[in-house]
Amino acid sequence: QVQLIESGGGVVQSGGSLRLSCKASGRTHNNYDMGWYRQAPGKEREFVAHITWTGGSTDYSDSVRGRFTISRDNDKRTVYLQMDKLKPEDTAMYYCNADLDVVSGRALDAWGQGTLVTVSS
Repeated sequence: QVQLIESGGGVVQSGGSLRLSCKASGRTHNNYDMGWYRQAPGKEREFVAHITWTGGSTDYSDSVRGRFTISRDNDKRTVYLQMDKLKPEDTAMYYCNADLDVVSGRALDAWGQGTLVTVSS
C-alpha cells in the first residue's frame, strides 16, 4: 500500500505562485502514475492534473492548463504541482492521488490528506 503526503499549501495573493509537493512511500516500490485533485468548499472534488510514472505524459483540466505544471522526481519519490497566475477560484484543498501501480498493472485509489491553498483577491 502506498502512503502519500502533500505539502506546500498556503495563502497567496491573486496572480502569485505556489508549488505543491507530494511524497510517496510504497511498501515495495514507488512506481505509480499520479495526479492532483482539488475540492473547494461546497463543491465536489475535481481533477487538476495527471502524470505518468515516466513523466512522459501529462494531462490537465481546462481550468488550469497553461497556468499549472505537474512534474516528478522519481529519485525523490515526489510529484510536484507548480501553480502560477493563481486566481481566487483556485482556492481549495489539494489532494495527491496514485491511480496505477505500473509494476503490477493494478489500479489504485490512494489519497493523501490534502494541503490547503487559499488565493486572496
